Amino acid sequence: MQVTVNVPDQLASEARSRGVAVETYVEQVLQQAAGENRESQPRPASDVRSWLDSLARYSDKIPPLPDVISREWLYQ
Repeated sequence: MQVTVNVPDQLASEARSRGVAVETYVEQVLQQAAGENRESQPRPASDVRSWLDSLARYSDKIPPLPDVISREWLYQ
């Protein structure tokens, strides 16, 4: 794909300061913004379990829902 844009002076100076072509610098910025540079490795099961446990930590303190949800109940 080829895209033609007017490159702001600041973007061109950033590319020059990094010693790369403007096109290369823009590609790098777009890849970082799109998250393509992230690790695609799945999280270990122990990390997932820890996260789920932290979400459920105070779930025993959540009051049960009433049969009918009234305006008064919402304001409590």
